[in-house]
Amino acid sequence: MIKDQNKAYIYAGLTILFWATSASAFKIGLQYLDYFQLLFIATITALVFLFFTLIYQKKLKLLKKLSAKDYLHSVVLGFLNPFLYYIVLFIAYSLLPAQVAQPLNFVWPIILVVLSVPILKQKLSIKSMFALLLSFIGVILISSEGNIMNMKFSNPTGIFLALGSSVIWALFWLYNVMDKRDEIVKLFLNFLFATIFITIVTIIFSEMKPISTEGLLSGIYIGLFEMGITFVIWLKALKLTERTDKISNLIYLTPFCSLVFISIILNEKIFITTLFGLTLIVTGIVVQQVKRKYHEK
Repeated sequence: MIKDQNKAYIYAGLTILFWATSASAFKIGLQYLDYFQLLFIATITALVFLFFTLIYQKKLKLLKKLSAKDYLHSVVLGFLNPFLYYIVLFIAYSLLPAQVAQPLNFVWPIILVVLSVPILKQKLSIKSMFALLLSFIGVILISSEGNIMNMKFSNPTGIFLALGSSVIWALFWLYNVMDKRDEIVKLFLNFLFATIFITIVTIIFSEMKPISTEGLLSGIYIGLFEMGITFVIWLKALKLTERTDKISNLIYLTPFCSLVFISIILNEKIFITTLFGLTLIVTGIVVQQVKRKYHEK
């Protein structure tokens, strides 16, 4: 059991490491490709990896057992994520510094609480409202880009899109968690249908020109280490751990680790407001998680 727990920590550590590099990979990829081209390459890469994962785990046969309703559900989820989610996120990254877009995208657990009110008919407690307030202040600090006294946002559209990506992810999470099918099967189908969507959009809206090696490698990296491999090893970590909270709480290290990569790889000077704002957002999320665990006991 101890051996399994140690393996779980190793898998979780790799997950955090890979996801922490994603923001830098997005910015690098967007230097060579437009949002549609980058998502096209990344989506196909993830799809191929997940296909071979299904073969390796002997789960291809599960696809035959799905109903038409199951496939229709995957069409909707695939449209939300990865198609719409990453298009919105990539546009946000093209408009904002990585250190701003990345933490604003991380507020989705708090948005999840808000969306749970109309969708799951849950009530908003005082503790939840306090968590929302903390995260809202964090968003304001990050959006100021170090200019807290002026409070004039340099790119309101980018901020809106970065927060919008969190809304899309929260919606996807809510509907995905209610779907009890195998996780790898669901993910493969999401990417399968998203590939159809992004292929059509890329043909219509992208300029057809040779893709640079740098752009191709960036898309492949994102497809593997943001979308494909990382998700599989995260599931492995959750499966091996003694208690889920031992692993899931470690994910809050990701945005802070990401800032380190952003500073080193992209040479962005990290604003003090980014650090304080991100701390407030994560604190708000943790406060909400404490509430949830209390009610589950």
